[in-house]
Amino acid sequence: MGFGPCPAGASCMGLLCSPRPRPLQNLLLLLWTLLNCSLGGSAQGPGEWTPWGSWTRCSSSCGRGVSVRSRRCIRLPGEEPCSGDSHEYRLCQLPDCSPGAVPFRDLQCALYNGRPVLGTQETYQWVPFHGAPNQCDLNCLAEGQAFYHSFGRVLDGTPCSPGAQGLCVAGRCLSAGCDGVLGSGALEDRCGLCGGANDTCLLVQRVFRDAGAFAGYWNVTLIPAGARHIRVVQRSRNHLALMGGDGRYVLNGDWAVSPPGTYEAAGTHVVYTRAAGPEETLHAAGPTTQDLLLQAQAQVLGWAPRQPQPREVDPQPPQLLEPPAARAPTRAPGPCPPCPDTRGRAHRLLHYCGSDFVFQARVLGTHRQAQETRYEVRILLIYKNRSPLRMREYVWAPGPCPCPPLAPHREYLLAVRRLISPDGTQDRLLLPHAGYARPWSPAEDSRARLAARRCPV
Repeated sequence: MGFGPCPAGASCMGLLCSPRPRPLQNLLLLLWTLLNCSLGGSAQGPGEWTPWGSWTRCSSSCGRGVSVRSRRCIRLPGEEPCSGDSHEYRLCQLPDCSPGAVPFRDLQCALYNGRPVLGTQETYQWVPFHGAPNQCDLNCLAEGQAFYHSFGRVLDGTPCSPGAQGLCVAGRCLSAGCDGVLGSGALEDRCGLCGGANDTCLLVQRVFRDAGAFAGYWNVTLIPAGARHIRVVQRSRNHLALMGGDGRYVLNGDWAVSPPGTYEAAGTHVVYTRAAGPEETLHAAGPTTQDLLLQAQAQVLGWAPRQPQPREVDPQPPQLLEPPAARAPTRAPGPCPPCPDTRGRAHRLLHYCGSDFVFQARVLGTHRQAQETRYEVRILLIYKNRSPLRMREYVWAPGPCPCPPLAPHREYLLAVRRLISPDGTQDRLLLPHAGYARPWSPAEDSRARLAARRCPV
């Protein structure tokens, strides 16, 4: 069976059959057809890469090395070369070399020990020389001499210089990207995603201002598990404090001031600095493996002694005590500014997990003075407590305009902290500024119970 010419408008592969075989003519026609169909007269565009081959074994038997894979460019005559590299190198990390192991570059220089070089019969002992311009050449210094010699390129996987992160590959010093490929330049974004665009995580910023004159530990914010690039700066007479998910302080806890340094917490290293002035900083790269509670350790002196707790008697309208004659009368508070918005699950979780007590209470009375507000409450239901509570307690709030304000004769769900002075003589229940105080309802009860299950154990 022979091949006939392609008719006009027909596919080049749809060849007609000739009834009479003509071997030589048909062979020439077939070659002409294939060239015209494949090349279209003149090739356009680049060639195509074959799939990547397998990665080779690591170039080193210990420590860091490289492995390589390759591919081939398939192109027909007239086509442009393929775009990209034919070889790709990635970092391989093996167990560390033993302390007495000879460095890789030293081994390569030692291969020329006792061998004639430089066109003479002189032989030398060679050691690496790191002062030459190209650090990926095998530059070796003749021991006892004032010259070095370059024996060409070092082997792939040789460190560019002692202690450097880069490795030599094909005569170039390359560093691994976050994808492990040498020379890729791939970087992690602030969300920890290799090659990402910082759009897979949420940037959280908080500004905390001292809101009262109470000594103790103030909740600032809850740093959630998975947080990265943590940076905290404070400039005040107070100290930063950090509590782990197990309730133990990482630094500046239990009324102690920790020295500056690096602390391990939640699977990351926290760098704590304190300058001669009032500034302190916390830095951590993350990601954190569990929640961390950031607090401010307030160092305030002159705290009034604890007032006695209410007695358990029949409810009576609260009687406001007149101030002693020696003290100036308390001014009536002026208009209070609006309170910040404290709605949301994150705020509830922050205060529930960081508080010492969470309970349902009915407000029986309110007493305001210059720098604080005292609520007398009857506790109806306890969700969380770290020490016993009485049926009636005083709850204190900073300033004459507490946020959120509590209305008499209403029931609330409250998250409060217990503040004890360093000498143990003062003991109060504190409702922080912009803390967790919600009118009690069955829905709020369900939210509180859900928050309890989310707190670190």
